[in-house]
Amino acid sequence: MTAVPGRRSSTFTRLLRHGFTDPSAAERLLDLPAVAAVRGDPVLLDALGGTADPDLALRSLVRIAEAHEEEDARRRFLDTLVAAKPLRDRLLGVLGASEALGDHLVRHPDDWQALFTYESADLHPGVAEFERGLAEADDPVSLRVAYRRCLLAIAARDVCGTTDVAETAAELADLATATLRAALAIARTAAPEDAAACRLAVIAMGKCGGHELNYVSDVDVIFVAEPANGTHGGGPATGTSATGTQGPHATDGVPDEAKALQAAPRLASHLMRICSETTVEGTIWPVDANLRPEGRNGPLVRTLSSHLAYYQRWAKTWEFQALLKARPVAGDPALGEEYIDAVAPLVWGAAERENFVPDVQSMRRRVVDNIPAAEIDRELKLGPGGLRDVEFAVQLLQLVHGRSDATLHSGKTLDALQALAAGGYVGRADAAQLDDAYRFLRAMEHRIQLYRLRRTHLVPEDEADLRRLGRSLGLRTDPVAELNREWRRHASVVRRLHEKLFYRPLLDAVAQLAPGETRLSAKAAGQRLEALGYADPAAALRHLEALSSGVSRKAAIQRTLLPVLLGWFADSADPDAGLLGFRKVSDALGQTPWYLRLLRDEGAAAENLARVLSAGRLAPDLLLRAPEAVAILGDPEGLKPRGREHLEQEVLAAVKRADTAEAAVAAARGVRRRELFRTAAGDLIGSYGTEDSPAEADPGALVDRVGTAVTDLTAATLAGALRAAVANGWGETLPTRFAVIGMGRFGGGELAYGSDADVLFVHEPREGVDEQEAARAANTVVAEMRRLLQLPTADPPLLIDADLRPEGKSGPLVRTLASYAAYYRRWSLVWESQALLRARHMAGDADLGARFLDLADPLRYPAEGLGEDAVREIRRLKARMESERLPRGADPTLHTKLGRGGLSDVEWTVQLLQMRHGWAEPGLRTTRTREALAAAQAAGLIATEDAAVLDEAWVLATRVRNAVMLVRGRAGDTFPSDGRELGAVGRYLGYGPGRVGDMLDDYRRVTRRARAVVEELFYGA
Repeated sequence: MTAVPGRRSSTFTRLLRHGFTDPSAAERLLDLPAVAAVRGDPVLLDALGGTADPDLALRSLVRIAEAHEEEDARRRFLDTLVAAKPLRDRLLGVLGASEALGDHLVRHPDDWQALFTYESADLHPGVAEFERGLAEADDPVSLRVAYRRCLLAIAARDVCGTTDVAETAAELADLATATLRAALAIARTAAPEDAAACRLAVIAMGKCGGHELNYVSDVDVIFVAEPANGTHGGGPATGTSATGTQGPHATDGVPDEAKALQAAPRLASHLMRICSETTVEGTIWPVDANLRPEGRNGPLVRTLSSHLAYYQRWAKTWEFQALLKARPVAGDPALGEEYIDAVAPLVWGAAERENFVPDVQSMRRRVVDNIPAAEIDRELKLGPGGLRDVEFAVQLLQLVHGRSDATLHSGKTLDALQALAAGGYVGRADAAQLDDAYRFLRAMEHRIQLYRLRRTHLVPEDEADLRRLGRSLGLRTDPVAELNREWRRHASVVRRLHEKLFYRPLLDAVAQLAPGETRLSAKAAGQRLEALGYADPAAALRHLEALSSGVSRKAAIQRTLLPVLLGWFADSADPDAGLLGFRKVSDALGQTPWYLRLLRDEGAAAENLARVLSAGRLAPDLLLRAPEAVAILGDPEGLKPRGREHLEQEVLAAVKRADTAEAAVAAARGVRRRELFRTAAGDLIGSYGTEDSPAEADPGALVDRVGTAVTDLTAATLAGALRAAVANGWGETLPTRFAVIGMGRFGGGELAYGSDADVLFVHEPREGVDEQEAARAANTVVAEMRRLLQLPTADPPLLIDADLRPEGKSGPLVRTLASYAAYYRRWSLVWESQALLRARHMAGDADLGARFLDLADPLRYPAEGLGEDAVREIRRLKARMESERLPRGADPTLHTKLGRGGLSDVEWTVQLLQMRHGWAEPGLRTTRTREALAAAQAAGLIATEDAAVLDEAWVLATRVRNAVMLVRGRAGDTFPSDGRELGAVGRYLGYGPGRVGDMLDDYRRVTRRARAVVEELFYGA
């Protein structure tokens, strides 16, 4: 067959046409003497070309032929290969798909005869057939050889299409069952006394338990044991062998439970070693017992009563989900069945547990989060749109509806999916698409693992590997491109249906279905909503019916949106509020074309709306007062707060256009309402995160953004009210210059959603204006501003608090600059100087505001710092405030403002540093707490660690106050007592369902550390 140099032979061309990537090497292999008997076979190249990798198949074929040392054995092998088409197709199919099984046949060249196994009557073998195949194995090495021989037969039927992917997975699970029984028999033979002392049952879990095992996978098991001659729950009183036959009795009387629990772990450990250890023949697979109670920290073997005690008291939701696939496979069959019968009621009652659905969903999210970033796009099993998405969705539905429908009690994913469709729990079209996608992804997984018999779920990156994988799945025109296209298509279907499966049938329950379609019953729909966390399933169903019924465009679009929205609502602390809010917004805007288009076409808008509506009362209340603000949620830049200059321009322009002062301030308050919604929505989405945008990592940045945004908005609103008040009585020019000075959190740029605006009013008569006339004008303006801002409307109120003025409530509301100077020079107390630390010009005459701050600087940053008497006075005032102002009955460890390590503690500590050192350290001359704290640390006035402790406590306390306002719609300084509201605060702070206790413990820990720093720095303790 040697070609003329410089010319390609006809064989070379034929090899290329049949799919060989290295025809020259293939020609050389075909010229070898070992395969001379098949060289002239006219269909050999056709058979090789039909394999996944013709080059690999030919290389392995030559190696196997050469491995037959006796010429007669080689001739018999090759003659059979030529004469028997079933053998040829099966052998070459396996050799082209699996390098590892080719290597096995090279080591054991006579094992090719296993390819004729189960050829006719037993086409789909079960456990009994595999047990016969393993019967002669009496040690780990021979067991591995026999296992690979059986595996060879399974793989041959798989790659030739004799069995489909589900049948192949079931055969692999049956082979694993037979292997576990054989391993247990070897272990019992090695330790007859242990075998006699206990009844041991092996319960398969995971894919083995579900009859859907991979080629290479951990085999998950749980071990249950009882005394050999004891009884439990009506079970047999004698020990049994691995196959269920009568076992030997102990010779020293009736073994007790302690002796059984000493013997059983030794048997179980030996079984695990037999299967898991690496020998000259490699390994079979690891036996993993980590799904047992307490995982790897718990005992390897327990009695049945011990298992039940754990599941009834301590088990987590995922453990019941895992038990869905539990199946007795080896050891004492009666004990195994007792175990299944005992745990079944617990499994099918798991959906009634608190936070059931969130627990399952959060576990799925944790799985995705733990995938290395470099692998997530190639992860076939665990990645988004992967096999685990199908399995989780199906198992979730099984657990919810299997309580009342025994047809769903299947450990097989595809059988359970078919039952869910038959029962109307999943749409038939959706189930068919998911079935198709799952089969394709499982087939990919099988062929990837089959190549080298290695446990992996990563799609390869190498071009040759992808080509072989694509060809093994029947994609021959352009294997790599077709494979990637099909894989992405199926993954996209899985991801979409994973979100839809749980929610779509809820709409079918309230919609008019086509004849012959199955409707989810009202009871089943209510069960599903209840499992999702809806407190009032009946009301939720009414909302769904109102939103989705009818033939209008609005109803059609909402039927498309609602399955995903329901999932987002269920992911919140108050799904009922989210669904109710969506119905109200849709009732208000449903006839507006842009609204429906926004939600349909802008995925971020729909998710953002769902997050905002279900996170608490404040943002939905703001939105429902002006539903058109929902457009903000669809603009990528829409959630960023606007700056003060921009806001003032808009507010002042609106005031100027208004005909009356009342209309002017109403317009300003309308801008404030819209911008408060923008800020609250951005805060919620930044805290909760979305699918495409995770929660922000820096809580301090969120706090600063909210504080700045609300402060700028309040300043702009006051500027508008001032302009309206002046225009109402004096036109353009007031007889006196007038300025508003922000104090407290307002001046510090740290306003929370529910904060009042602390201010001072200062004026200065214009040249030629009588002082009394100027004072009357200034007081009239203040009274008018307060009246206008307090007019009853649907907008949130803005309260002006001037109690920090000289002489407090007893003093005049407005003073001239000279009057302030005289008062501070003669009468000012140390607390008033401290209050001026946050003074900042906010509205009105900028020059007058600047001169007021020049007046305040010597008071708030006294030259050479504070004297000891002043320091003692500040400490005394703080101690008095702690003892007198904390509300009666309030928990001092949880009060965010006045409690231990709360806002007051941190702020007074920072302010004391400012007053003592601000004269010498310019960085301390700021109205903002965090900036001043950072400046103190940079100046060496506070240790870095102490500064971090105080900053963390201040940020956390501020976030809690913001969360309370967002959740309840009214301000509060302590955590809510209502469980649902408390859960919503936890979600805002980043705590998942059921972690309220962790949140409170963390708050106490953070503030306790902060209080220790305050004791040292502020009180000098």
